[in-house]
Amino acid sequence: MPSNPVAETVASLLPRAKAELAELVAFRSVADFTQFPKSESDAAAGWIADALRAEGFTDVALLDTPDGTRSVYGHLPGPEGAKTVLLYAHYDVQPPLDETGWATPPFELTERDGRWYGRGTADCKGGFIMHLLALRALKANGGVPVHVKVIVEGSEEQGTGGLERYAEQHPELLKADTIVIGDAGNFRAGLPTVTTTLRGMTLVRVRIDTLAGNLHSGQFGGAAPDALAALIRVLDSLRAEDGSTTVDGLDATAGWDGLEYAEEQFRTDAKVLDGVELIGDGSVADRIWARPAVTVLGIDCPPVVGATPSVQSSARALVSLRVPPGVDAAEAGKLLQAHIEAHTPWGARVAIEQIGQGQPFRADTSSPAYQAMADAMAVAYPGETMSYAGQGGSIPLCNTLAGLYPEAEILLIGLSEPEAQIHAVNESVSPEELERLSVAEALFLRNYAAG
Repeated sequence: MPSNPVAETVASLLPRAKAELAELVAFRSVADFTQFPKSESDAAAGWIADALRAEGFTDVALLDTPDGTRSVYGHLPGPEGAKTVLLYAHYDVQPPLDETGWATPPFELTERDGRWYGRGTADCKGGFIMHLLALRALKANGGVPVHVKVIVEGSEEQGTGGLERYAEQHPELLKADTIVIGDAGNFRAGLPTVTTTLRGMTLVRVRIDTLAGNLHSGQFGGAAPDALAALIRVLDSLRAEDGSTTVDGLDATAGWDGLEYAEEQFRTDAKVLDGVELIGDGSVADRIWARPAVTVLGIDCPPVVGATPSVQSSARALVSLRVPPGVDAAEAGKLLQAHIEAHTPWGARVAIEQIGQGQPFRADTSSPAYQAMADAMAVAYPGETMSYAGQGGSIPLCNTLAGLYPEAEILLIGLSEPEAQIHAVNESVSPEELERLSVAEALFLRNYAAG
């Protein structure tokens, strides 16, 4: 990176950033309080609030959101008449899954092979540290030229909508001219990328009951309706032979017209085993950015170890449906529920509970903020041009903010490039990406203020 005062300041602050990220990663802030204590999330929120106060933020508040979690808000006043920029991240994280699959403890930041490992390093505790670095670099080089609001969510990974509902109840709180969502990532490490579309999501819990209780499979198997077998039939009906998502009435033929994703690169990024085929049809970009995708997130049934020879009376599954821009998540959710009901065999009783939902998002890339970011990225990533990409994941708050503030420009950047393995074991962040994106964000704020 060419020498410039902002870049030099960010580089000098990296050791401090690493230490702070280690402190933040240590909080087991999974917003599923049936698995992890709420005190861990509350402690993480308190740490962030203290960090904002130390940077001179005023009106720092722990917001009790309707889903029982806390988001952290702060305001850093800028020059009189300056524009206002909202910076977003979230401190809640995905569960670590099988902790034995981690090479190092998931809630202990560990440096290995030039990367920093730990749950939340990239998604999205590192995003908050990125915001801090950018602001510190500006303060050390002439000051922050805009009013800054920061909001750090406490339940983004759970999709329970607490911050969305809070924002709707307090519409002035997060109002800004531009919003920078620090929860996306570069298409690959070293390629500056702004995410312009997000798939929405609907999440349902499905329960199938067939018997008053489990039965001996030798005595009753063959005639007694097996709830687990019925559930398997239902779940299988959600995919075509090639693995494409097939929800009755839901279009799955749209195409992507932006940055393409080479199949071999995707196989490498996704760590697909040799000889295993990709699923679906169309280009990889079509499949992950422009079309719906169903995923079975979990099944409640007897584990192999300790299983008895029984016909199962009841079985449950958690099913996620991602939907692309142009598809209403609520309507897609109704279609998913209708499909499950229609494809439940043998007259089995089926109960469907919707437990999460978020709308898809498409950004306006013609806005001045995008040019300001492109110019900043060109400095932070010399020789590279900012790319536009989609993201298969969901950030429900984006649509809430777009609806509340239709004039605001929304940009999505972040640290979740493919090597980061967010949501999987051995999540990590590249310190080089953290450094460059912090520089880019700082220069963006300066460019945007001058525009």
